[in-house]
Amino acid sequence: MGEVNMEDEKIVALYWERAEEAIAATEEKYGKYCSYIACNILNNREDAKECVNDTWLRAWNAIPPGRPGHLATFLGKITRNLAINRLEKERAKKRGGGKMEVFLEELSDCLFAGHTGEETADFIIRDAMDRFLSALPAESRKLFVRRYWYFSSIREIAKDYKISESKVKMTLLRTRQELKVFLEKEGIAV
Repeated sequence: MGEVNMEDEKIVALYWERAEEAIAATEEKYGKYCSYIACNILNNREDAKECVNDTWLRAWNAIPPGRPGHLATFLGKITRNLAINRLEKERAKKRGGGKMEVFLEELSDCLFAGHTGEETADFIIRDAMDRFLSALPAESRKLFVRRYWYFSSIREIAKDYKISESKVKMTLLRTRQELKVFLEKEGIAV
């Protein structure tokens, strides 16, 4: 994972030079990736497009002084956070449920007891979650990340991995159960 992509280094160098080509190069390489993340969360192409454009602005403002080690991860986190924030604002306006509640409900046994939906956006201590995910078998980790990081549907995951929807559901259920046990062992209230 420590391998740095040379093309990404060139893009980051453009940001450091304050060259406007940095945004065009970022959009060319990561536009579809960031759009995928935003669309899965927002379920609205126009909102997702605005979110991705905001991602480029955030990257412009963050580099420099920052120098991301993994540009894709850096941009994905920005996009995801912007999309979740936008979804929360829209939900607050409508006072209705939505896609986010489905994901949070699935993880409800693993969340901190007594916390609200807003507090669960970054619901688990990063270090513990990283250790949990790194200990999972590759397939379980991939399915878990696709569902709970990228907000992919069960159907989409099954299609992409060429497995049945019931296998995806069962794998996710077992992984959530393992996560609950792991968090309890870590002393994190569930």
